[in-house]
Formats: sequence, C-alpha cells, structure tokens
Amino acid sequence: MSLTAPPSQAMLSLSFLPSLLLFIGLVSCSGSGAENSPPPIADTGTPGAEEALGERLFLETRFAQAFKVFLDNGGNLNNPKAGDAVVDTIETLGAPIDPAPFKGLSINCRACHLVDDTLSASGGGMRTYADFSRRSPIPARADGKTHAPRNSPALVNSTLDRSDGILLHFDAEFSSIEELIAATFTGRNFGWLPGEKPQAVAHIANIVRGDDGSFDLTETGLSYRTLFTGTNSNIPEELRLPPQFRALIGSGTDQDIFDAVVRVVAAYVNGLKFSQTTEDGKAIRSPFDVFLEANGFPQSPDSNQTALDYSRHLLQLVKTRETAGTLKFVASNPNRTDGQFQFHTQPFLFGAKELAGLKMFLAEPATLPASASELASGKIGNCIACHAAPNFTDFKAHNTGTAQKEYDEIPGHGNGAFMNLAIPSLATRTSNDLPATEQHPTASERFRAVPSVGTTFTDLGLWNIFANPDMPTPQPKIRTILCDEDQPCSASQTDLLNRAVARFKTPGLRDLGHSAPFMHNGQFDTLDDVLTFYRDVADLARAGELRNGATQLQGIALNPNDLGPLAAFLQSLNEDYQ
Repeated sequence: MSLTAPPSQAMLSLSFLPSLLLFIGLVSCSGSGAENSPPPIADTGTPGAEEALGERLFLETRFAQAFKVFLDNGGNLNNPKAGDAVVDTIETLGAPIDPAPFKGLSINCRACHLVDDTLSASGGGMRTYADFSRRSPIPARADGKTHAPRNSPALVNSTLDRSDGILLHFDAEFSSIEELIAATFTGRNFGWLPGEKPQAVAHIANIVRGDDGSFDLTETGLSYRTLFTGTNSNIPEELRLPPQFRALIGSGTDQDIFDAVVRVVAAYVNGLKFSQTTEDGKAIRSPFDVFLEANGFPQSPDSNQTALDYSRHLLQLVKTRETAGTLKFVASNPNRTDGQFQFHTQPFLFGAKELAGLKMFLAEPATLPASASELASGKIGNCIACHAAPNFTDFKAHNTGTAQKEYDEIPGHGNGAFMNLAIPSLATRTSNDLPATEQHPTASERFRAVPSVGTTFTDLGLWNIFANPDMPTPQPKIRTILCDEDQPCSASQTDLLNRAVARFKTPGLRDLGHSAPFMHNGQFDTLDDVLTFYRDVADLARAGELRNGATQLQGIALNPNDLGPLAAFLQSLNEDYQ
C-alpha cells in the first residue's frame, strides 16, 4: 500500500483557473533552473499531473508557522527537522499513536486528514482523510489554544457537485475549496494567528522558491520551481502540468506563487471521491451498492428525479421485490477472492438485517410530527429528510441538537442551559462575538469555541458566518439554506440569524467506519451512540425543548430494537477507499 491514495480523473473547475493567455509567455527551464525559452505551443501537459503535485503540497510540512521559526533560528529550508510537538503523536480516543508519520517535522494537511498512514499502528487504521480525535490538535501559540473548535471532517466526497453551489467547513464558512485551502495554509491550523496572513503567504512563497527537491514525501526528487514550469525536460510526462496550473516561480510575486499552490492542492482534493476503481479496473464499492446492482435497482437519480424522489422510489422498488420473493442479498465482496473487505473487519454483507435497516432509513412519517401510532410502531428513521441517497447528504445545514447536548453536559450547566443561553441578536452582535479574522484578529470567538466549565463558550455553527461582514462570499448560499423551508423567503436578516443558531452542515454517511468519532465536535464514538442520540433528541424536538431544532427530527419514530438494523445498514455503506 502506498503512502497516498491514487489520483482520480476529477479536474479543477475552469472557473477557478487563470486564462491560458497568461502563460503564453512562460519560458522553459533548463536543468539549472533558468527560465528563458518559450514552451512549444502544442505542450498541453498531462491531465492529472496537477493532482500529483497537489498531493505533494498536501503533504508539505514546511508551510507551517513553526517551520518559519525554525528558519529564523538558522534552520535549513531543505532539511526540515523543525520538531513541532503537535505532530509527534496522533491523538486518538485511547492511547496516542507514537510515533506519528510526521514526527520531528511540522504540521501539514495530512496530519489532520489521514489515509493509510497508520494501517499497522496499534489503534490506527484506514481513514477517509480524517483523523482520530474529537477535535484536531493544533500548534501551540500565545493564544493558548491546543485544539481546533471542530472535529476534522473527512475530505473524500467533500467537493461533490451540488445544485446550490459548494459550501465547506461545518459552519459553511467557505464557498469554494480554494478559499478553504488558502485559509488553512494561512490560519490557526498551521500555527498562524489572525493578522499573520501576509507573513504566511510570504513564507509559503519562500519555501516554494527555495525548495531543491531533496525533501519530497512523494519522492519525485524535483524542485517546485521545476515542476511548476511544466516544460523542463527533466519532468516525467506524468508530472508535466497542464498550462493552466503552471507558474513562474522565479519571477512571480508571493501572491502569484501562493495562488498557484492553492490551485493544485484544490485539484487534488477535488479528486478524492468514493467508488473509484482499483488498478485492475474493478470498482471499489460498498455492500449497499453491490446490493443495488444485484437487484437491477438504479444507483442514482434519473434526470427528472431529486435525491429525495430517488430515495422514495428506491423504497418502493425494494418493497415490491421483497413481496415477490425475488430480492437478492449480498454475501461476499465480488472484487476480492476472499470475499471480504480489505480495510474493515466486518463481513462484506447486505442481508436481511441490513435490508430492515434500509427500509427504516428510507421510511417517512405521514406528517410532522410523527403520530402516536407511528411512535408506538417505530421503524421510521426519516433519515432521507437530510441524508437522501445516493450521496446521503442534502448538502444543507441543520440543528440536530448536538451543540445543545454538549453545552448542557458541561458541569455547572445542566438541562435547559443552552435553551436559556443569552445569544446576541443581529442588532447587538459585535465583531468581538464572532470568529477572529484578519480584520478583527482579537475577536473572542466565544460562539465558535469549545464549551468549558465556568464559561458560556459554545459553538453556534452557521450563526457565526451568516451576515458576518468579514465573510461575504458564502452569504447568498447560506441564505438559500436558511430560506429553504420558507419559499419565497420573506424573513428578515434578524429572523434568518435566529434560524442559523447551532446549525451545522449535513455530513455524508459513506464509509463512516473510517471517520469516527462523529458529529462536528466528535461527541459520539459509535454509530449506536449516534442513533440513541437521535431517538432522544427527536423526543426533545417534539416537546419543544430543542432550541432552533430541525423540524425533520420530529419525524423520527424508532424503538430501541430498531437501532441494531439501522446501524447494520449504515455499516453496509462502508467500502475500501484507496
């Protein structure tokens, strides 16, 4: 198994790429690094090379603030033994993994978005570009923070196309993958404090200019200067960048170089998708997907269907075949001679228990809230209200009560504490209440914080971003989410801000076996914990005891005996991501 997942064929959206005309003047680089001769007009590069370079930059440990300190103290740019303690071990729910794959270096993207880095480690295993901790550790700085406020989300499938446009991070802060990557490289996760973005950009440009290729975790052995030209004769064909990803490292500004880095890392992340193929062309799929194929069921909506319509249609198809007695189950992995998973210990199975869970997952109540008879009978998950197949997310944001549960469980708070928490209105909210930014670097961030004893800190999700003047780009898309249940939306900004309280983006549900712990705060260790929580919080929602709770929760009607089959179905969405 290689250190990294193979690139896919996904390409970066052309809306984010510079005009090809900007590169007509690009000159070729000799082995010594000179940039003097124009490339051939026909040199179009190799599609996918940008993902290979993006992977290397995703692994790059020298972009961190700790490495700048290392350089400032006489360190060697191409011998990066900075020794930031945050990457020496990997934090897990149990004992830490020691040593971590980047021990002795500085933080990089991969430190929080692991893949096969810990397959042989005790307490390790495969990941879908997520880590093992409840909240990701971050480099130590003067602000005293040791962890990010959120759980590290899995990156696989994170950039899937969606009708209302992409929004990223649990609170929808970023409206493109490029924005997210730029903010990560210059933000707190890499050790940079708010207000230090110019230093970060200059430092990253310095690393790219000074790299000689001797420190390369993907082992190409070529400098960034060489690879970004795309035309040097020393570049293997598979690493020759298409023109729109090239950059003049020698003469480009710091911002030019930084933007080029962001573009290729974005291309890499865009390529992280489930259900790719192995080298011999076999599909890597879950038992659920194999079950659909075995029964001839459609695996995605047709052009006239929404994901919700598709999910409802799928339930009818399943019931019809089940009644006829012709439903086919799955008892082994068709892509492996041993019939098992490669990276999961569970059997590769879609049987009667998984079928029962699927029907509960797809079942909806007649109306909201679920009736007394429906509550008594159970077997209604109403899951597709937010997690419709086949991607198992609506790409929207809901308040499921996770923040309220965590806040109320803080010693000294108790039940009802979150319901009674004083939250500023749009008229009274100030920049100090909001996340720290370059414009307001000393903001308290008290409503995007880890709850703690003796404080009123909590995490209000979208509330931090909506109508935040420091974060203009996601506003139209967030407004669409907040207006979703009131079309056309007649609510005022003030009312919409109230709707945003404690909302977080809906995650996808594929391969959950490689992304625990769950929720934005890593609050739950197992699927059983999650499902029990949803049973409990549905009762709170129906009783009016969930502040700004999602109305969809009122449709959940599950009995304790229903949780086992539902968990079995969710496990049938696991697959061997590679």
